Amino acid sequence: MIDYLSGKLVFKDPTYVIIDVGGIGYHVKISLQTYTEIKDEEQIKLLTFLHIKEDAHTLFGFKQEDEKRLFLLLLSINGVGPSTGLMILSSLSSVEIEQAILSGDVATIQHVKGIGAKTAQRIILELKDKVGKAGSDAITTPLGFLKSSNKIREEALQALITLGFPKAAAEKNIATVLKKTTGEISLEDLIKASLKTS
Repeated sequence: MIDYLSGKLVFKDPTYVIIDVGGIGYHVKISLQTYTEIKDEEQIKLLTFLHIKEDAHTLFGFKQEDEKRLFLLLLSINGVGPSTGLMILSSLSSVEIEQAILSGDVATIQHVKGIGAKTAQRIILELKDKVGKAGSDAITTPLGFLKSSNKIREEALQALITLGFPKAAAEKNIATVLKKTTGEISLEDLIKASLKTS
């Protein structure tokens, strides 16, 4: 098992990074939480989880221990795979997920793309006792604001498509968010808001 990777950040995208460790480039899938926290670091360390299937070995990376812990807890739920787990962590912060689980807020969890009522209820029911135990601290990250230019729109669109949205739906969601936004919006905020738009 690969527990973490520490090396040079070669490429960064809202959905994955490439880290050079000793001349080997590792493709690591990440959530928007991790993307936001990486910023412009040249040398990074990500906690990792290696998911092995018959046809693929996929690395998932996390900047914070609490995010990795939540991801592994989500994977323990029947019907939640790694992609869905990453979608949840990209749509909601670790704190929002834990609060929703502890307060039994089905609607918040169900608002994530691909999560139905039954899965949301299962997540709350099965994780309610596990979430508070390890105790995670709220991590707030100031977001650098960027103009809502075509580049940001394109990057947000690519991220949503990578997360499983059809292109037309992703474009519609982004347009809806940008219409409601006055002034500037960061790439992370645009993607998060688009994930919550139905």
